[in-house]
Amino acid sequence: MQIDKLRGKQLDQLFDAILSLEDREECYRFFDDIATMNEIQSLAQRLQVAKMLDEGRTYTAIAEESSASTTTISRVKRCLAYGTDGYRMVLDRLKEKE
Repeated sequence: MQIDKLRGKQLDQLFDAILSLEDREECYRFFDDIATMNEIQSLAQRLQVAKMLDEGRTYTAIAEESSASTTTISRVKRCLAYGTDGYRMVLDRLKEKE
């Protein structure tokens, strides 16, 4: 995993902080403080792209609807195909909640 290069006390603390959030409103408040609007928007966009790719949508449709670049779409697709199944895990859990 690429993130293993960052593994350590600081990243553990960040993840523990995220895991401590109890609801969506707490997420809004925490992420508003910890990240820029562009950073949050990029993360949300990548998840949207992953969902759309999982639904079998085309690059053109994804780019039009999400405003994601083809580079971002390709990167997310590569993660879905060859990554550590982080997207898959989250997408499956989101489907279960629907």
